[in-house]
Amino acid sequence: MKNIIMKKSLLSLTFLLLCISSIIAQTPSKTTTYTIKGTLLDSLTKTGEPFSTIRISKKGRPNNPIKVLVTDTNGKFKDKISGEGTHIITFASVGKASVSKEFTIKPGEETIDLGIIYIKDAAHELKGVEVVAQKLLVKSEIDKLAYSVEDDPDSKTNNVIEMLRKVPMVTVDAEDKIQVKGSSNFKIHVNGKPNNMMSNNPTEVLKSMPASSIKSIEVITNPGAKYDAEGITGILNIITVGSMKGYTATVNTGVSSNGYNAGAYATVKAGKFTTTGNYYFGHHQSPGDAKGYSEREDYTNETNRFLTSNSSNKYKGNYGSGSMEASYEIDTLRLLTFSGSIYNGNNSNNNDAETEMRTIKHEPVYSYNNSGNYKNDYKYIDANIDYQRSFKKKKEELLTFSYRLSTSPRSSDNYTYYTNINNYPFPLKNTYTTDDPTTYEHTFQGDYTNPIAKNQTIEMGAKYIIRDSKSNSKYYTADPGESTYEEDKSHSSKYDQLQDILAAYAGYNLKWKKFGFKTGLRYEYTFMDVKYHNGEGDDFSAHFSDLVPSANLSYKLSESQTLKASYNMRISRPGIWYLNPFVNDTDPTNIRYGNPDLKSEKSHSFDLNYGRFSQKFNLNLSLSHTFVNNSIEQYSFMKDGVQNNTFENIGKWATTSLSSYINWNFTPKTRLYMNGSVSYQKFNSEKMDVSKDGFNFYVGGGLQQSLPWDMRISLNGGGSGSRVSLQGKGSGYNYYSMNLNKTFLNKRLTISTYATNPFSKYRKYNSTTETLQFRSFYEYQYPSRSFGLNISYRIGKLEASVKKAARTIQNNDVKSGGGSGGEGK
Repeated sequence: MKNIIMKKSLLSLTFLLLCISSIIAQTPSKTTTYTIKGTLLDSLTKTGEPFSTIRISKKGRPNNPIKVLVTDTNGKFKDKISGEGTHIITFASVGKASVSKEFTIKPGEETIDLGIIYIKDAAHELKGVEVVAQKLLVKSEIDKLAYSVEDDPDSKTNNVIEMLRKVPMVTVDAEDKIQVKGSSNFKIHVNGKPNNMMSNNPTEVLKSMPASSIKSIEVITNPGAKYDAEGITGILNIITVGSMKGYTATVNTGVSSNGYNAGAYATVKAGKFTTTGNYYFGHHQSPGDAKGYSEREDYTNETNRFLTSNSSNKYKGNYGSGSMEASYEIDTLRLLTFSGSIYNGNNSNNNDAETEMRTIKHEPVYSYNNSGNYKNDYKYIDANIDYQRSFKKKKEELLTFSYRLSTSPRSSDNYTYYTNINNYPFPLKNTYTTDDPTTYEHTFQGDYTNPIAKNQTIEMGAKYIIRDSKSNSKYYTADPGESTYEEDKSHSSKYDQLQDILAAYAGYNLKWKKFGFKTGLRYEYTFMDVKYHNGEGDDFSAHFSDLVPSANLSYKLSESQTLKASYNMRISRPGIWYLNPFVNDTDPTNIRYGNPDLKSEKSHSFDLNYGRFSQKFNLNLSLSHTFVNNSIEQYSFMKDGVQNNTFENIGKWATTSLSSYINWNFTPKTRLYMNGSVSYQKFNSEKMDVSKDGFNFYVGGGLQQSLPWDMRISLNGGGSGSRVSLQGKGSGYNYYSMNLNKTFLNKRLTISTYATNPFSKYRKYNSTTETLQFRSFYEYQYPSRSFGLNISYRIGKLEASVKKAARTIQNNDVKSGGGSGGEGK
């Protein structure tokens, strides 16, 4: 019986093994998968083509794709496919001609790298079919955002200030002062190189710049170690149009109620030498008188209690700008590039004012009228040469040596006349002042970049800056009604400011799967020496030594979504405007002087950023917190009935803000955008016994609509709430505009018209300053309504970009005074 059971068991086991063997024999072996990757570039601009549709199919079966995917925001793609043999990959983008490539997968290959593939614009139009595409206006990288100005139709009519209202994390207030992430302490670069004139006077310069001359604006909110440590909230890098090669030229002209402008740019290539240049000029003027009213109450003085003033002014000016870039390929490994630029212009301002002082009982004490005219001429000249050496083993390994020369001569003349003087306690004299400050700057720099592994790169460099600034201010006086002026040497001043800066940095970049990591450390040492040759003022010197770390981390959630976090420490060294102890008492009721004992501000910034960028919908959200514990603040106090204004490291401030940018192309012909922020700010100073806090918001938005007959219309508007500061607050503002443009002759001729604030003759702004000693109020209104027409015509054909060195000189190391780019918080 046991034998029978055993035989049955063996038969059953044998049958079971046969069944398992049969199943295994019929089960197919695991299919081998292969990784395919590459990069799709625009054949004209050599930039990545984002969100192009990719179809992969077997050769002979093109209508049955085995894989469908899209390129990322940089035109790159990477995915897995199965099966060997010959395949076809096809790329399709709106407005582009489809491109296909054949490739073969062989056994044993794990990765198939297709390299760089170029896609061209569609060479023809289908009769009776209108193809309309909304281009991607914003691109995100680990340390910056870039807004494509040239792809925005409003660039045909607007100036650069108006376009900045659309740029993520940038706001422009009622007085056209610019802020980046809620702060006015930033620097401006042009084509990757610092521009001191723009950084010191951004409002005036950018208001006079037509947006048609700009290709894109980069917002570098997390500058790494390779950038100068100066600039608390980062850098605006303005990329100008005209850096394409081939034969091309564009001319444009415009006229508006605020003036007129004209410009041209062209490119020529001959063999290995390529050069491009542009120049534009114009005239701007106020369409009417701007009016101001101010009042001040001195709590410490019952006799000179209330000071009031009514004023009006009118301005006009001319401007011009030219730049050129050239490159020469010595061989495949060596590149020589040159760039130069010049900005020049002049402004004049005529003003009238009535001033009156009253007692605590509002009885008159004294009064006077004053009028004046101010003329200012400025230039900024810059030349840069770079030598770049690459290596055969690693194309990304680069060694660059750079030299930069820049100078910024200025001159000004200012006349002030007094009339109707009643009971003023001191002699009032007419004044005439001249000033001719000039800065010469030599910069030497070396940079080295080395990809030490497949996804790892190190960078290091050193810089030495020699800066010599000279100023010769002369002060003349004359009795009212007299025409003979005599120099007042106690108010005249002639000085030299010598500044040497030595800097070195090292950085490390890592890309691993979906992660990106970038960190660096920078050291800067500054020596400043100021010598007075004439006039009141003591020689002084200052030394600054700063170690500045930074770190950025990014994670790609998907091909179109990225999450970023960063920490940056930035510094803000005081310029001579803040350090100079010379007393400016041109206005005897309101005197100003600097403080040579100031130290560098140090800020710490933490950011968390989410970005989603696709062809149809863009979203960028940024949550940030920035604090400074030794901020340079203007310190105002009353002494003997006179308001004294100076600077000290006596402030602490912190800002927590949420910024957002939304762009929605909800149809191929319609685009909506919104740019906004909300922030909470807190200021305090133990010395002044002052603490302020409050919320602020900004919102701007617009609609762009494509119309039949190659027409497009844009509607834009926005505004902000009130803004707090250490000793006061400023009012909010609003704006709105309309633009209409039409193209002709295969889009070579563009005619545009616009209206800004057409139903508001004036724009008003007011600010209040209040301390334990005094309270002051200022209100300003100026013409805001403007209308304009612009015509642009393009000839020639663009083919490729002028080659540029991967590293070049960037100086942005001084906290400037007197302009919105370097003052205030």
